[in-house]
Amino acid sequence: MALLEHNWRLLDSGYRTGPENMAIDEAIMRAHGRGEVAPTLRFYGWQPAAVSIGYFQSMAKEIDLEAVKAGGWGYVRRPTGGRMIFHHIELTYSVTIREELLPGGVIETYRDISQGLLAGFQRLGAPAELSGGEVDPRRADPGGNHTACFDSPSAYELIVGGRKAAGSAQTRKDGVILQHGSIMLDLDLPLMFSLMRIPDDLRTKLAERLAKKAVTLRETLGRDVSYEEARDAFTEGFAAGMGLTLTPGALTQAEEADAAALVREKYGNDSWNLKK
Repeated sequence: MALLEHNWRLLDSGYRTGPENMAIDEAIMRAHGRGEVAPTLRFYGWQPAAVSIGYFQSMAKEIDLEAVKAGGWGYVRRPTGGRMIFHHIELTYSVTIREELLPGGVIETYRDISQGLLAGFQRLGAPAELSGGEVDPRRADPGGNHTACFDSPSAYELIVGGRKAAGSAQTRKDGVILQHGSIMLDLDLPLMFSLMRIPDDLRTKLAERLAKKAVTLRETLGRDVSYEEARDAFTEGFAAGMGLTLTPGALTQAEEADAAALVREKYGNDSWNLKK
């Protein structure tokens, strides 16, 4: 591991809306890039539960927004790539660090950050391992029907029994890395698929396929895992797996103000969320 800074800030933002969560991640990126805050490990949840799509996806093509709004769920476009995720019963993490402090390309830094995730799963008693370093090219159904982020493991992602247990995505801007991802505590497949724009005759087939390729902590451990239990386990996991000293902190006033502006001007605005 090429990590050059081991003293990080630890944040637990609790439950926020989708636009707030993405805005906070970007605000941390900006503050860290300016040298105002340390590299940051953040944990958070989603209230209400929300659909997020990758930066390059089309909300109109991927998501049934009428169903999302009817259910009272949220929606947001991420600044990172990847596919649709329904953030429902999960713990979400984000890592923000300047490229100079964690040198390497996307695959190398995925591997380094995944050491923290791996140790977190192990602390919960989950027999997790890392997928290989090659990106799986089979990212879609043979007929071209995409499902979701958890459909197949990418390079150095967490798997249990060959099934994906966490999904992550990374972006880089102005020399700063942001990687965030979902750790599934449980999964309501029928609900998730009801929010996706998929032909009715394929919905059941794709849901069955995803159930074989993704696994939750509840299924793995045979019991419920709370947000708090998972947060504590993955805090310990990141510290041990990446050799970090984590100091609990809070968002600065500048980060709070920047995040509020980003909600108003970007992540809470359909000009961003529906732009493709």
